[in-house]
Formats: sequence, structure tokens, C-alpha cells
Amino acid sequence: MATKTLLTIEQYAALDESGGVHYELSEGELIVTPSANYFHNDIRDRFNARLRAFMETSACGNVISEMDMALGAETVRRPDLAFIRKGRLEGIDLERVPLPIAPDIAIEIVSKNDRADDLNLKVSQYLQAGVQAVWLFYPRTQLAYRYVAGKLDPEVRSAQAGGPFEEPELLSGFSLPISEILT
Repeated sequence: MATKTLLTIEQYAALDESGGVHYELSEGELIVTPSANYFHNDIRDRFNARLRAFMETSACGNVISEMDMALGAETVRRPDLAFIRKGRLEGIDLERVPLPIAPDIAIEIVSKNDRADDLNLKVSQYLQAGVQAVWLFYPRTQLAYRYVAGKLDPEVRSAQAGGPFEEPELLSGFSLPISEILT
């Protein structure tokens, strides 16, 4: 049986991500993440634009895309989008990678190469690190899942069924029809 080489966050931060190779660190294990395709990036960017426009009017926090975030001593994840409430970034060195805090909301656009068990682990890591809500968007099936700390089962929404995706306690006043992002 092969022995895994585990990395610390400091070793992870020193890695070179040249040539389009991206990484995450899952409980010390280095995970190579493939580059996202056009459709994935288009969905992320449209979602980012909607959240940023909301942030400009509400001033409730910050949204960032593709930022390494330390979720624990040996876990670094890079959510497609992350929302961080106002005031939580005060006193933090924003040049530091990974950012030494977990987001309040982690948003992932699920790609065809994402495996269910890997996504379940990622959601679990986010929630254990104090993330209050994790949103998973599945473009191929037009479904969105909302995981909330303390609840076992996610809320599921369909783009075809309509209806908004909201996070009232963190993003009061923000409402986004899933169909505007996934279609």
C-alpha cells in the first residue's frame, strides 16, 4: 500500500501553480483541480456580477471568486465564489494566500468531472470550518442545492420550477432566480 505524502498549509502556499494547474488541500492531501471550462466560468462570472451589484447597494460584505481559503490546519479550498460578511476581513493580511478564514457562504458550480463523494467531503469541510451556507449549482441538471449548518438534508431548487435562491440571514434582500444563472 502506498503512503500518502501530506502537506501543511505552509507547504501548500509555496506550491507553483503555473501552466494552468490548480490545487486544493484536503486534510493534508494535495488535490489537483482541472481548469474550468467556458460554461463553468460563464456561470460563475454571471453569478459574481449579480452578487457584486448587490454588495454595492447593501454593503453587507464582500464577494470574491477563486480564492484559496484555509478551512483548518490541513484544508484549503477554493470556492468558485465566496461571500464574507462585512467586518470579518478587518485586521487580516489580504495579500496572504490562503486567506486565513472560512467564508460565510461558499458557492460551487459543479462540473462534469466532480465526483459526488468529493463534493460531499467538500461540503462537510466547509460546514465544519464554520461556513454558514454552501450552495452547489448543477448546470447539467439545472438543480441547485443549499446546505446549511445544523441541517442534515439540503434544500433543492430547480431552474425549471422557478423560484428564487436566497440566503435571508446573510444576504437580506438578495434574491436570485436560479433560471437566470443556470440557463
